[in-house]
Amino acid sequence: MRVLNLGKALTSLLAGAGVVGLAIGLALQGTLANTFAGLILSFRKKIQIGHWVETSGYSGEVMDINLKDFTLKEADNNVVIIPNKTILDNPLKNYSLTTKMRVFIECGVGYESDLEKVEQLTKEVIANTFDQVKSAEDVEFYYTEFGDSSINYLCRFWIDAESMLEKLRSKTKAIIEIKKAYDKEGINIPFPIRTLQFDNKLNIKAPNMNEAFANN
Repeated sequence: MRVLNLGKALTSLLAGAGVVGLAIGLALQGTLANTFAGLILSFRKKIQIGHWVETSGYSGEVMDINLKDFTLKEADNNVVIIPNKTILDNPLKNYSLTTKMRVFIECGVGYESDLEKVEQLTKEVIANTFDQVKSAEDVEFYYTEFGDSSINYLCRFWIDAESMLEKLRSKTKAIIEIKKAYDKEGINIPFPIRTLQFDNKLNIKAPNMNEAFANN
């Protein structure tokens, strides 16, 4: 190379190749990261097609896992495609790994209500509605606050479910049955109430009917 006086040319060529290689490497950084993440996800037994998962603000059924991206179908039938690297770098909640889910019901009753009766009735309704709840004692019930218009409570219980859809259906069923029971027993679920107070009396003068007829 020295004899042919190509040393400088070779140095320039190697330097150029290094710059090109660096540029290509930076350009492919995201693609390579997603590819390696896809390989890792493919071998994870805790994430399988058909599982219901929640990650990066999205929740749905896993439809596909490939070397580039992770595909979810949400409850509203929309398909979300997420880069594999995002899945690997963020927490993922897999609802399908457990066979039980906890349902939360929040409600309020009027201040005139018999609170002990409300608690017992709510527990019995849940126990009679869901086969998974063996008895009323398995239902958790807690009064949480004195609200503006009601005394509020939190009720929670376990059901056999592996997806958020099953949980939502169970919550809907529980709300319907609780409302029926409350209506039957005369227990009030009050609307929000606002009281307006005027410190200054409004000066409303009734019109003189005689003057009104005279003017007409």
